[in-house]
Amino acid sequence: MQAFVTGGTGFIGANLVRLLLQEGYAVKALARSGSRLDNLQGLDVEIVKSDLNDPDLWQRINGCQFMFHVAAHYSLWQADRDALYQNNVVGTRNILAAAQKAGVERTVYTSSVAAIGVGASGNAVDETYQSPIEKLVGHYKKSKYLAEQEAVKAVQAGQDIVIVNPSSPIGPWDIKPTPTGDIILRFLRRQMPAYVDTGLNFIHVQDVAWGHLLALQKGKTGDRYILGNQNLTLKELLDQLAALTGQPAPQNAIPAWIPLTVAWIDEQLLAPLGKTPSVPLDGVRMAQQPMYYNAAKAVRELGLPQTPLSTALRDSIEWFVKNSYVKKD
Repeated sequence: MQAFVTGGTGFIGANLVRLLLQEGYAVKALARSGSRLDNLQGLDVEIVKSDLNDPDLWQRINGCQFMFHVAAHYSLWQADRDALYQNNVVGTRNILAAAQKAGVERTVYTSSVAAIGVGASGNAVDETYQSPIEKLVGHYKKSKYLAEQEAVKAVQAGQDIVIVNPSSPIGPWDIKPTPTGDIILRFLRRQMPAYVDTGLNFIHVQDVAWGHLLALQKGKTGDRYILGNQNLTLKELLDQLAALTGQPAPQNAIPAWIPLTVAWIDEQLLAPLGKTPSVPLDGVRMAQQPMYYNAAKAVRELGLPQTPLSTALRDSIEWFVKNSYVKKD
């Protein structure tokens, strides 16, 4: 059984590649020229140097029965608008067409809960919910919605594709790190004197990897599955980190107008003058409403694991410390 994986050098992809190898799959991993390969070092993986816009990509996929399209461009900066649509929407269209041409039997497409949107008044929503695209905050969310529609169109044209929508994963191999990993790191480095009053759905990244494999094995063609676990306020997450580390959690919430003002000045006034912005405006706007989700369908139909969040946080802390992101006390 041979699987073609895009995004294998990233957080979810690196955990998925390890799981596939553990379960006996041979893996080809797509990597752009110049990509950091740290997350795949020492693994028995065939690295395919190419990108989603390669017209001959189907030849690299040839011979693989399955594909996991995990790769995506993530950015909340307004200036990255064009790159988001090119990589996420056009790139998804290209790779799905290449998989079809290469004779791939089944594809798992990694969307995001970002493509679903958020419920009213912080209510948890499931796969049946969909925010209108004009209500999705920022070009990242809009690009992920449009990319998911590319997968839906391909299914309607006869391709066997299952869609998974991970929430906010936590755990090892968070090399960049992700926004959630950055929260954990800033807490560990004692760089978080206050917090934003928001909430997210969190899940162990290794459960997300299992969700991908279970979607391949059990998912219904054309269906989407939220890969999530626990809904927590950011304050509750920080309190869990405090309990695990013995470090104090911040006690004060930042009024929403402060980060909004900082972000607006950063992106609208200083960025055009050449300053690298520090706070993305879309990120602040997203945080104004809790992003809660219900993963019951994936648990029920796929058997999605629900590892305790404390385990995910502990695994994340250990990985960051071991890899020198945080100085040991």
